[in-house]
Amino acid sequence: MALTRGGGSRPPMRKKEPEHRINEFIRVPEVRLVGDNVEQGIIPTRKALELADELELDLVEISPNAVPPVCRIIDYSKFIYEQKKKQKEIKANAKQTVIKEIRFGPNTSDHDFDFKLKHAMKFLESGEKVRAYVHFKGRAIVFKEQGEILLLRFAQALEDYGKVELFPKLEGKRMFLTLAPKAAKK
Repeated sequence: MALTRGGGSRPPMRKKEPEHRINEFIRVPEVRLVGDNVEQGIIPTRKALELADELELDLVEISPNAVPPVCRIIDYSKFIYEQKKKQKEIKANAKQTVIKEIRFGPNTSDHDFDFKLKHAMKFLESGEKVRAYVHFKGRAIVFKEQGEILLLRFAQALEDYGKVELFPKLEGKRMFLTLAPKAAKK
């Protein structure tokens, strides 16, 4: 009796479909042709394909939702490479938002409060968001009002450094408050 492996949990690999329709996959009677080295305007798809063939390039559908769809005669692989390069550049230039968390108990002492306040000031000055929360353990949940007062006092003490993005909100056993840094004055 031979052992067979049955019913794998992963579906078979599918070839990824291109995100743009190219050449023979463009199935509309006419297209709006744009780009360099070509006569721009609305022409039959067959003529556009012949033109692309002559130039040894691809006919690529750039804007499929337009009426008629907008196509460009370009080297498709070079086009994809340029798009990936642009996306990578956009991603590299995007600023990552850092959120620093500060934890309190419902009965935090004044000294601990001041110590954590100084840290929050440094975070906000360096352009990072601050998420302060009061964690209620066990039966400490009965001190919800105390936790809210503590967070509001925290926000009031930091009003010169940041603005409140999210007012105290209870989620499970934690009450959150989010502060964003104030925009730098020019």
